[in-house]
Amino acid sequence: MLDLEVVPERSLGNEQWEFALGMPFSQAISILQKHCRIIKNVQVLYSEQTPLSHDLILNLTQDGIKLLFDATNQRLKVIEVYDLSKVKLKYCGVHFNSQAIVPTIEQIDQSFGATHPGVYNAAEQLFHLNFRGLSFSFQLDSWNEAPKYEVRMDRFSSIPHGAMVKRMHIYTGNNLQETKAPAMPLACFMGNIFAECVDVLRDGAGPLGLKLRLLTAGSGLGVMADAKVRYLERSIFFGDSCQDVLGALGSPHKVFYKSEDKMKIHSPSPHKQVPSKCNDYFFNYFTLGVDILFDSTTHLVKKFVLHTNFPGHYNFNIYHRCDFKIPLWDQIQELLGHPMEKPVVLHRSSSANNTNPFGSTFCFGLQRMIFEVMQNNHIASVTLYGAPRTTSQARPESSASSH
Repeated sequence: MLDLEVVPERSLGNEQWEFALGMPFSQAISILQKHCRIIKNVQVLYSEQTPLSHDLILNLTQDGIKLLFDATNQRLKVIEVYDLSKVKLKYCGVHFNSQAIVPTIEQIDQSFGATHPGVYNAAEQLFHLNFRGLSFSFQLDSWNEAPKYEVRMDRFSSIPHGAMVKRMHIYTGNNLQETKAPAMPLACFMGNIFAECVDVLRDGAGPLGLKLRLLTAGSGLGVMADAKVRYLERSIFFGDSCQDVLGALGSPHKVFYKSEDKMKIHSPSPHKQVPSKCNDYFFNYFTLGVDILFDSTTHLVKKFVLHTNFPGHYNFNIYHRCDFKIPLWDQIQELLGHPMEKPVVLHRSSSANNTNPFGSTFCFGLQRMIFEVMQNNHIASVTLYGAPRTTSQARPESSASSH
């Protein structure tokens, strides 16, 4: 049985790990994978047809805990303990729920102190007692009447004695119904950079490159030195060298050399069947949700791939979601709704396992952009192509700012 510390408006965890509000989905998965011998039977719940309309949920069925992630930014929004009999809970190092301590209204009063009178929901027959960033729900189905409010000496006696906690929620702010996922905590950066947003730079003919607004933790000397989030702006263009990209974004998480190109057969090039003597290679920036492809001969940027990280896609949880913006998006959506040509069907699989439980996706081409669309009509990735700049074109200076 897990023994966890409750920190209102912040986290649930122990000395080895912590689920913190604002944590990216992938980091929560990493914790579960690392402690898979202790935390078992985890479910991933999402809406297959409308993934943006419902929270993305990790259900720890063995431990009675749900982690609710915002469907858009995929950061932890709410921590719910829905079965307190499966977990031990403590606050400020003192248990208020365990096999020996029953989480009654009196115990919550003793552990957390006074608060405002709660709210009774007659439909659910639950009484919700709220603290800042923390709420307890008490089951009142054994009483026929709604509880009466009586406040004296800053203490509440509106819930019948002995009422037990049915659910507990940790969240940001004062209202569970209106809470949002907070900004990513500094502890979650772990030396990585993240993209707040990515703008696709383009002209009338097609894309030119990317403008990225980046977030990174302070880089001063020492662990706690300059401990704050910094905002940087960097621009990458087709035809940039490896050195340009490394100077702007730092080292990639992985370098991947292409062994095959499944879309090569659709190229108009007469040399498409001629095998290359060397392979193009990707810089994979997983926390940015971006891949950058370099030409194996010139070592210049020739392609960008932006990933949306939708659940139900073959590459889900490999990348963080890339929040990209493309100018003239309304016109692009209209054209995608009435494509000039039939889409190319793409079936992803690995060399070790050729099965794909999520099915094929469909690729639509438009103005040197390929949109990979899932069977629920949501975009899984966007691939941008562009000719390298000529020598007469000066590279725009990247701007940087921090605050």
